[in-house]
Amino acid sequence: MTSWTALGGDRVTGLPFATRSEVIARHGMVATSQPLVTQVALDVLKAGGNAVDAAIAANAVQGLMEPVGNGIGGDLFAIVWDADTEALYGLNASGRSPRDLSLQWFLDQGYDAIPAYGPLPVSVPGCVDGWFELHDRFGSRPMSELLDPAIRYAREGFPVSELIAYYWDRSVPRLSQYPGFSEQFTIDGRAPRKGEIWRNPWLANTLAKIAGGGRDAFYRGPMAQTMADYVQAQGGFLSVEDLAEHRSEWVAPVSTDYRGYEVWELPPNTQGVAALQILNILEGFDLRSAGFGSADHIHWFTEAKKLAFEDRARYYTDPAFAQAPLDRLLSKEYAAKQRKRIDPERAAKAYPDPATLQQGDTIYLTVADAAGNMVSLIQSNYRGMGSGMTPPGLGFILQNRGELFALDPTHANRFEPGKRPFHTIIPAFITRNGEPWVSFGLMGGAMQPQGHAQIVTNLIDFDMNLQEAGDAPRIYHDGSSSPTGPTMTDGGRLYLESGFDYAVIRELMGRGHRVDSARGPYGGYQAILRDLETGVYFGASESRKDGQAAGY
Repeated sequence: MTSWTALGGDRVTGLPFATRSEVIARHGMVATSQPLVTQVALDVLKAGGNAVDAAIAANAVQGLMEPVGNGIGGDLFAIVWDADTEALYGLNASGRSPRDLSLQWFLDQGYDAIPAYGPLPVSVPGCVDGWFELHDRFGSRPMSELLDPAIRYAREGFPVSELIAYYWDRSVPRLSQYPGFSEQFTIDGRAPRKGEIWRNPWLANTLAKIAGGGRDAFYRGPMAQTMADYVQAQGGFLSVEDLAEHRSEWVAPVSTDYRGYEVWELPPNTQGVAALQILNILEGFDLRSAGFGSADHIHWFTEAKKLAFEDRARYYTDPAFAQAPLDRLLSKEYAAKQRKRIDPERAAKAYPDPATLQQGDTIYLTVADAAGNMVSLIQSNYRGMGSGMTPPGLGFILQNRGELFALDPTHANRFEPGKRPFHTIIPAFITRNGEPWVSFGLMGGAMQPQGHAQIVTNLIDFDMNLQEAGDAPRIYHDGSSSPTGPTMTDGGRLYLESGFDYAVIRELMGRGHRVDSARGPYGGYQAILRDLETGVYFGASESRKDGQAAGY
């Protein structure tokens, strides 16, 4: 067991990795990965808007300010705690593949995987419809009012923050080959630098049209025609019919009981069930006694992840095309059988994840209001700034989520027309005895279910506070079965963020783990916790990002 307390004299809680204390407030709380976005959401709450209103406004601004992770060319998922009905609601606002494109077309053209960039991985963007679904069901302020901050910032400009500038700079060389990108997303062919003012008048015009004309201004009419004409001119298949037929879906969140707490995720086509499967397996181990950062803790976690990701590859896909056996996968009996497969002294072999699953750049935000409503929302273009497909004059980039379809005709996640691809992005929620406790997320490709499970165990097994649970060094394993098809078996690689004891690393290597301390995709975390007795909110923001948690 690692003696973290003995090392933590510089923190009142005794944990040396804590970056700061939690933010605490009574009337509302916001946590996002961009401080100006957080302030916009707070302004909405202070003006009388509810948590859903604030989340929509925040996401619109974040698409402008953090285009390296999200935007209206991407998809959206959300879990909402509604204080009036005292229930959770799930929204799947992910788009479908073009109906005029087929698996056979890819095979006839000699593809063994869908390209990462360009027109072929483009699927219908679901974000805008997601906003309107959330607003129609739970919103209280006019949509024009909620989109106004994004429109104003897009016209007047804002200073680009540090990490966003870094990732923007990495995307420019890759995406500048596509028409419209350099014109709309660079300054004289380069990314904006840290602190430099960035404006996007094209996006301002687009959002103004959506504010005035509703979702149909985006999915029908001239804007839809512009998107379809552009993609088809580049050799793609997105059509005005694909856009016009798009619809989001309200879904029932799925859950598991973890030591008396109910942990909630969204069902496939997301990978949220993997987090619940990991937790079900871990529940049979005494993590508290083993201690955070011990060899047993890391070994048990890694092996549980491998087992959950086997099922992720086998079953997770659009349920309109194939139903995953969720009752069995989430049962405690199945978890017990899986747990018996773990050798306590030896790492198991696994299928390495392809690089595609390590790439998912995303934003996660969460909002809570004075009435007790809470929103857990995640939104993404997938690979950083997306496909590179930048329709002229619209100010956004279309996502490349379709890259995650398999081209194996026997695979559950195989490409099919009008199908939603496997999705890495997942919002999460925790309740206790039917009461809302924590709204949280941790973005970053295949790290997401691994990160969700780690946040839950940090809070429940290791008694960390909300900020410490995100600051704690993370575990990332990059070898497991792939949703795009099988690859070689070699056990994968275990990445451990700085902060773990080297004696523990040596022990893990002795158990057969291939350990690497290089920087991995450790994800980005935001969270809000509601005190179950007082209703006071606690907020936490990712120390590895530019973000901010703030309340009032």
